[in-house]
Amino acid sequence: MARTTKLTVAALLAVFTSIAAFAANSASQSEAVAIFAGGCFWCVESDFDGVPGVLKTTSGYTGGKLKDPTYRAVTQGGTGHREAVEIVYDPKIVSYETLLEVFWRSVDPTDGGGQFCDRGVSYETAIFATSPEQRQLAEASKAALQASGILKKPIATPIEDAGTFYRAETYHQGYYKENPLRYKFYRFSCGRDARVEELWGDQAHKGIAKH
Repeated sequence: MARTTKLTVAALLAVFTSIAAFAANSASQSEAVAIFAGGCFWCVESDFDGVPGVLKTTSGYTGGKLKDPTYRAVTQGGTGHREAVEIVYDPKIVSYETLLEVFWRSVDPTDGGGQFCDRGVSYETAIFATSPEQRQLAEASKAALQASGILKKPIATPIEDAGTFYRAETYHQGYYKENPLRYKFYRFSCGRDARVEELWGDQAHKGIAKH
């Protein structure tokens, strides 16, 4: 009887272990990561936080070789890093293809020298693919957009494989929420929305719920 009880307990433990492993695997599959550089990361955060299915956004630096870069170092130039945003999303709610559409229509992809009033490498656009599938989808999206004729100039946004993403300083995280007046003044004076609307017309900020 004791032996049977031990076997039953062992079997139950094995079942619970399998369930826990399945749950953990399911949870990991319920989240995916996209990384976009679209000029000022405050603005990119703000735009993507308004997309249904986006779970979290984090401002940071990527694309360069300097380890543990700071905002000052990146904006001064020479690091090769861009301001970028790491986006955690639920692929059951929003697809990577949709995120690409949102990205394109929230920036000026024809500008290879920065974005809006912000100039230099750190403010240039880029798509950082976190998997071969993402890269394939990004390349297809870029080609389709260029072929559509919507944009009158060539797309300057490169597609690169994602490398190390460095989280930006705490005061940059959720800046648009913590400093709404300063953020809105910056965004307006930089001409971001005006240029996006000029470039995209009715498709500007497609899929973004305005804050």
